[in-house]
This record gives sequence, C-alpha cells and structure tokens, in this order.
Amino acid sequence: MTPLAPAPEARPRAALELPAAPSAPAVPVAPQAVAPVALPGGRDAVGEHPQLPAPAPDGGPRRLLVWPEPDPATRQALQDRGYRPVIVRSREEVDAQVAGFPAALFVDPLTGPITRTALQSLRTAALNSRVPVLVTAGLGQATRDAAYGADPAVLLRALAPRDGENHAPRVLLVEGDPDIAAAMIGSLERRGMHVEHAVDENDAVARASSVQPNLVVMDLLQIRRRRVGLLDWLRANDRLHRTPLVVYTSVDLDPRELPRLRTGETVLFLAERSTSDDVQSRIVDLLGRIGAMGEAGVAAAG
Repeated sequence: MTPLAPAPEARPRAALELPAAPSAPAVPVAPQAVAPVALPGGRDAVGEHPQLPAPAPDGGPRRLLVWPEPDPATRQALQDRGYRPVIVRSREEVDAQVAGFPAALFVDPLTGPITRTALQSLRTAALNSRVPVLVTAGLGQATRDAAYGADPAVLLRALAPRDGENHAPRVLLVEGDPDIAAAMIGSLERRGMHVEHAVDENDAVARASSVQPNLVVMDLLQIRRRRVGLLDWLRANDRLHRTPLVVYTSVDLDPRELPRLRTGETVLFLAERSTSDDVQSRIVDLLGRIGAMGEAGVAAAG
C-alpha cells in the first residue's frame, strides 16, 4: 500500500496512507435518550491528580490496545500510568483481547503510517466490543501541491460510524480558531459528513445532546484536564464506547498563515502529532480518564 507521498526526512511523516479500497460498512447506532452530566455537589472538578485506569480483573495492569507499536517514550508513559500496551494489527487480534476487558483502542501513528482500511476494521471490532477508540493526529498547513499528508477528512470518514446507509455521519468538531474550523468543516462536508462546530469544550457539551455525534474531533488543548467535560457527557449517555474520539495537535501551525486557509491558498493535511512533553502528558492523562471510566463497563460485562 503506497502512502500519499513520501515525506522528506526533515519533515514529519504523513500519518495516513490512502488506499483505493472501498470503505467498510458503517456500524449502525441506535438512537438513545440522553442524560445531562451530573456534577456532584455543584462541582465540576474530577480530581486534583491524574486519574489511573481501573485495574484488570486479575488486579494487574489494565490492557490498552495500541496500533501501531508505540514509540519508547509513549510506551513508558503508558506503563507508568498503569497500562499494559498490547499491539493489535487486525480485527481478529482485537477480538482475541476483548475477554481481558481492555480500556480502549489507542491509535497513535508515530512509528509508522496507518491505512484507512485497517483503521475501519479495528474501529469496527473495538466498537462492536464496547471498547472506546482514541486516535491522535497532527495538522499541517501548506499549499495543495506541497501538502505531503492526506486530507483530514480521509481519516475522519474512515472512523465515523453512521446510523444507517442513508444517514450522514454526525461530527462534533471542537476548535477555537475560526480559520482552522472553517477549513475542517469544508473538508468534512465535501465528503458527505454533517458537522456541528463548537468553539470550546463547554460549547461542545451544550451542543452534544442535540447532535448525538457519531464522531468527536477536537484540538487536544481544548480538553480540560481536571474538570468534567465532553468525555463525561459521552460516558453519562452511554456513548463513550460508541463514539470514536480524535484529538489533534496544531501547535506547529503558524498563526500568521492561518487566514490563507479561507482563501484556498493553503490547505490542512495530516501529519504526526506533536511529541512535546505537554502534549504527551495530556494524551496520557486523557487515556487515564478513559480507563478510569471503564469500571462500569467491566462490571457490566462481568
């Protein structure tokens, strides 16, 4: 399978290969009643310290399904947080791990490109087994000819389940920059997705009940690390395991160049996420919260 274009060594690798294979069937999701996020005692803090995943049934580290193989720094950070990373490369390998109650499927393409077909297959297997899905990405900006990664909509289209063949996937986009948001919305809508835009996480929680998203896409820096937010809404409404979450970094974008997205002079493309200490910490924190929310799912499955 051939990547869109090979990236020069001085540039980050493109995060997604673009095969010509047709999309896999979408996972139907039945509509359900929604519930507000409960804030005990009127507070919205989830704790002063990073959350740890619920332990495995045998009391050992909780399994975290990962693809591709994590880089050494990410693997160590996950282990330090109480996870046991388990590499999966196929739907069958995901199915084989379900009995161990994995906390999530974590797709973090730092060590190699990912393909749309494989991503759809892993996503379908995870969601069918009530395993949450978290995908990371980075955004780059360049002229159309110079962009060396895929259109972000290619990745998102592969991830988004639909309620049926005649229903467009509903995407909740959380992005505070109007130029980035406009470029993302245009890209997604051109590929047949319905997009609801929220400017921050508070706005996203307010919109989520009416949208009932099939996919959540948000700037990693928009996620509040120690407060109740969109993740808690997804769990409270039994959607955490049915709604893939894509978090992206845009720290490498030049704010002075962003207005060129609106004029069409430049486009967004997928690249590796940032590997800064802050970004790494935020991603591991997010996975810790997802794992901590998995206690109910483990109990129910048992």
